[in-house]
Amino acid sequence: MSRIALVLLCLIVFLPHQGFGEEARKEDEKALLRVYGDEEMLSLATGNKQPIGKAPSVATVITADQIKAIGATDLDEILETVPGVHVARSPIAYDPIYTIRGIYSAYNSQVLFLLNGIPITNLYAGNRNLAWGGMPVQSIARIEVIRGPGSAIYGADAFAGVINIVTKTKDDIHGTELGTRAGSFDTYSGWALHGQTWGGVDVAAMVDVQNTNGQKQTITADAQTYFDSIYGTHASLAPGPVNLQNQALDARLDLSKDNWRFRGGLQHRAGIGDGAGVAQALDPSGRFGSDRWNADLTYHNPEFSDHWDVTAQLSYFNTSQVVERNVLLYPPGAFNGTFPDGVIGNPELFERHARANLSGFYSGFDNHTVRIGTGINYMSVYDVQETKNYYFKPGVTTPVPLNTGLTNVSNDRETVFLSPGSREDYFVFLQDEWKFAKDWELTTGLRNDYFSDFGNTINPRLALIWETRHNLTTKLMYGRAFRAPSWAEMWGAANPVGIGNPSLKPETINTLELAFDYHPFDKVRVGLNLFNYWWDQIIQFVPTAGCTGMSCAANTGQQTGRGLELELDWKVLSTLHLLGSYSYQNSIDKATNSTSGYAPRDKVYLRADWEFLPDWHATPQFDWVIDRPRIASDPRPPVPNYFWADFTLRRKHLLNHWEVAFSVRNLFNADAREPSPAG
Repeated sequence: MSRIALVLLCLIVFLPHQGFGEEARKEDEKALLRVYGDEEMLSLATGNKQPIGKAPSVATVITADQIKAIGATDLDEILETVPGVHVARSPIAYDPIYTIRGIYSAYNSQVLFLLNGIPITNLYAGNRNLAWGGMPVQSIARIEVIRGPGSAIYGADAFAGVINIVTKTKDDIHGTELGTRAGSFDTYSGWALHGQTWGGVDVAAMVDVQNTNGQKQTITADAQTYFDSIYGTHASLAPGPVNLQNQALDARLDLSKDNWRFRGGLQHRAGIGDGAGVAQALDPSGRFGSDRWNADLTYHNPEFSDHWDVTAQLSYFNTSQVVERNVLLYPPGAFNGTFPDGVIGNPELFERHARANLSGFYSGFDNHTVRIGTGINYMSVYDVQETKNYYFKPGVTTPVPLNTGLTNVSNDRETVFLSPGSREDYFVFLQDEWKFAKDWELTTGLRNDYFSDFGNTINPRLALIWETRHNLTTKLMYGRAFRAPSWAEMWGAANPVGIGNPSLKPETINTLELAFDYHPFDKVRVGLNLFNYWWDQIIQFVPTAGCTGMSCAANTGQQTGRGLELELDWKVLSTLHLLGSYSYQNSIDKATNSTSGYAPRDKVYLRADWEFLPDWHATPQFDWVIDRPRIASDPRPPVPNYFWADFTLRRKHLLNHWEVAFSVRNLFNADAREPSPAG
């Protein structure tokens, strides 16, 4: 990788350069305008809008037009197209695991997920929600993805990367838009969007409803298959299909006037099947549900006073996880017949998050743009409910039936899976963008977070940006990030997964990156990113003294990784656009000095957008996922590679107001599978 970087740098640096006079500067500015458009502007890296190629991060921006071109119906289909990102699957409801640069965990809490710049990560598991149920795309204006650390700006969990969903405003919606869709697996959806100015207020309203029975791919063996081999029983429901049905309602409202903006939304999920099972044992009947409410009020004044651009924001987020139908951890007859009705556990919880922050850009210094900010985040698991028919006895590693059968244990703090509680995070950050010489810029940043339950953490960033030529940017970047322990990891109790540990410290990561953004011609962009990371204090559930019969959360793991991402974007003709990327990563578990597993080492993505006749668009895309080895303790063979192909045909401006599309997903019927967790 270092040789590739050196050769590319030498080839570009020693090409003939233009002069540094005023005329040359103007020509460079014109070239930049030709090269960078609004679609390639990014604000996620610093909070200040700038060309993506010059931002102090490695990032990807995907617009609503690009989403439409590939025929995506859910967020996961979009994120799979991002270099360095692979969407793996959790056994639970097949929830997405956004694996960035080989950083994988069961609950994917190392990726910060933002909605309009505001976290919607839950406190319980540190992810989006166990009853996530997907996210439709009709209300999305753009998606911004940063690969690499972002804690110096965004704090906790901006670890492996940051995903920001920007929803549509009045300017993104042309009057009233209506749509409907039908597809495989009894999938039906409909949506409506409306944008207008009403009484001087810009209004955008969006609603999307969807119902699906989900795919029914067969699982040949599950966790109960293993227990059957021990007890000589036949309780397993495998071979059998996964359980992926889902009903969804998404509604959003956006109001703006002058310097003020209010946004509110609801994500209602019902009848969510639990995938391959909560405990990796098939459960055809379990159902989850969730309601996620969000609201925020933002004041942004770019001319607050001389040299000051100020933003103040209040936000609220409420999320729930409820059980609509008994969840079987293991099927009837499990554990040598001691559970004739199966092992049943119905965990429910309710959270609220309130945030307030104030930040500002100051441009009164020559060649400096300084950003300073402060705020408070309040997070609370305010209610926990559970019914179950089992408990764990000290010294026994398998569940034991409750004499009372299925029992409400919500008020029994020794038996319920989690205790309610709250966490506060007080933070302050400082950032400086310094243009210290012609074509050179240094971005530095530092953020301090104080958490009420585990203390203080300080995270810096450093990015040196060199405009090597008018069409080449070279970036050397360093960042440190942290992942806060989840509530389950600190306070989980009587849980088959493991017992919490209130003494946990945050996970940390240090990342070093070298990136090149090169435009050899106006219509061609080449990107090359090289990275190394060092991941420490990894929280794992391991057998520990004091956790008799179970595992306990502890800061025990270390992982290192290195790799590259190569991107090509070529607008061949006004009617033909080609995109492609190759991603490579090699991540090592330091405890075993072998692969960390689960994530693909190599990944290739290709897409063509072709307007072959006026208003007729064809978009084939291909995703090749290669080499997913198992971890050292897993004797199973590696999961096979797969080659996934999609094709979308779209007719625009039909009878002036209509647009029709036809898509085929998995065109060649690839048997695409993800590795299940070991153990």
